Amino acid sequence: MSKLQAAITGIHAWVPADVLTNKDLEKMVETNDEWIVSRTGIKERHILKGEAMGTSHIGIQAVKGLLEKTNTRAEDVDMLICATVTGDMHFPDTANIIADALDIRNAFCYDLNAACSGFIFALVTASKFVESGTHKKVIVVGADKMSSIVDYTDRSTCILFGDGGGAVLLEPSTEGIGIMDSILKSDGSGQNYLYQKAGGSRYPPTAATVAAGDHFIYQNGQPVFKAAVSGMSDVVKKIMERNNLSADDIAWLAPHQANRRIIETVSSMADFPLEKVMINIHKYGNTTSGTIPLCLWEWESQLKKGDNVILTAFGGGFTWGSIWLKWAY
Repeated sequence: MSKLQAAITGIHAWVPADVLTNKDLEKMVETNDEWIVSRTGIKERHILKGEAMGTSHIGIQAVKGLLEKTNTRAEDVDMLICATVTGDMHFPDTANIIADALDIRNAFCYDLNAACSGFIFALVTASKFVESGTHKKVIVVGADKMSSIVDYTDRSTCILFGDGGGAVLLEPSTEGIGIMDSILKSDGSGQNYLYQKAGGSRYPPTAATVAAGDHFIYQNGQPVFKAAVSGMSDVVKKIMERNNLSADDIAWLAPHQANRRIIETVSSMADFPLEKVMINIHKYGNTTSGTIPLCLWEWESQLKKGDNVILTAFGGGFTWGSIWLKWAY
């Protein structure tokens, strides 16, 4: 029997209509367009507005479009994982809320939190169920409503994040295409540099934690930058080396969109030409778990069956990793 591999057979993504530009931010905090673009590469980001609009709304729109594009019936979905750090609630999982809204009744669903690496962690996890032969149609969602945990008086973080996400369908293939290899890493000492302090069991929400701003993102930029470029470039090089791949063999590198300077540094350290790197951070900012599916969605028309694609991400925790896949359609 031929080896089963998990292949991405469809992708769809969604971002809210409301756009927050750098010019808008100039009116909110002490910053300017030139400063933001030169340091991050971001020009605008999409913001989800409306009462009771959570991350599930992004996921629902992405999965709905995915089911339609791939002619997949909701009842045929076996499993749905949602990678997010901004779930609608602590429980139930946002994945369950997405599934309920779309009449996905025969799947088991759960959330996965690996910060900005969440999508690739979820993709590798989901692939194992497909490779085992037990699951034939698995959906992986990467989505975040980062505006819900951003302090718009903190100019160091509010310029970075946007809302959005996407979803992919994984199905078994025996054609030698799909997810070929992966490297995933974690280092818990990074917890001190990038986190949301309050809201969990260590610091439950109180009037004091809200007043102190402890429910917003905190980031110490320099150690995060250093760890991100080192971690991502290392796993990209390792996954290529152990599979005897050169930059010439790779059609595209799809990196997490955290900061254009990080992307450019990773490209340089991994000896990878920038013209083959997916970059759309200028339009969306950092959507955390949503950045890589948003890239794959935007480049879908340029991808060909059999193309070698490298995914890589780095997130709070610290978490990081890389996936080598062969595009399936």
